[in-house]
Amino acid sequence: QVHLVESGGGLVQAGGSLRLSCTASGRTFSAYAMGWFRQAPGKERESVAAIKWSGRSTYYVASGKGRFTISRDKAKNTVYLQMDSLKPEDSAVYYCAARYSGGSSWYADLASYESWGQGTQVTVSS
Repeated sequence: QVHLVESGGGLVQAGGSLRLSCTASGRTFSAYAMGWFRQAPGKERESVAAIKWSGRSTYYVASGKGRFTISRDKAKNTVYLQMDSLKPEDSAVYYCAARYSGGSSWYADLASYESWGQGTQVTVSS
């Protein structure tokens, strides 16, 4: 069983930056893709960024393009989300997740992500 642990959340002022990390442990880890999702109070969980474990493809939510960068370190079984120019509307609990098979909507199909972290809170003050 794969265990995902996020870190790096916190409180930051608007315009600031945070770097989230998610490390996988457990059985030999080999994902098809990993993603970062967020959920704000009263809202549905949404895909923020995703990366194929090969590194060949990435996805960003429209509001995050130009501000967020997803990357992965295969040797460390870790995926990162660098978030710059943060806005109050980015405040949410951020989750990382892993999926082990492909699909046309590999970056946004939450139901296909089988392993989930516990979440880390990101709060952006205005």
